[in-house]
Amino acid sequence: MSHAIAMKDLFEPSEDIVAREIEGEIIIIPLVAGIGDAEDNLYTLNPTGRDVWQLMDGKNTVQDAVNILAERYTASAVEIKKDVLGLLSEFLERRFVIKK
Repeated sequence: MSHAIAMKDLFEPSEDIVAREIEGEIIIIPLVAGIGDAEDNLYTLNPTGRDVWQLMDGKNTVQDAVNILAERYTASAVEIKKDVLGLLSEFLERRFVIKK
């Protein structure tokens, strides 16, 4: 399923998950049946995914996140935008985040 995501959109974690940072990794645990994949109960994010996750706090727009990550990483803003939109689409599909 494809999600329409605008650069001005704000996202925040869903109330249907618990997310914690443990030793530098974000661990996401679904609290409601049907969240994520049936065979997985626990999700971890790599460092880049962690950075995107932390920026989806209901205060930063998608564009803010792209701008912040473009300052942190050497990838082009176009590539970062593509990656952020792809990850957000996955977060939405798995119902880890909601649009604010």
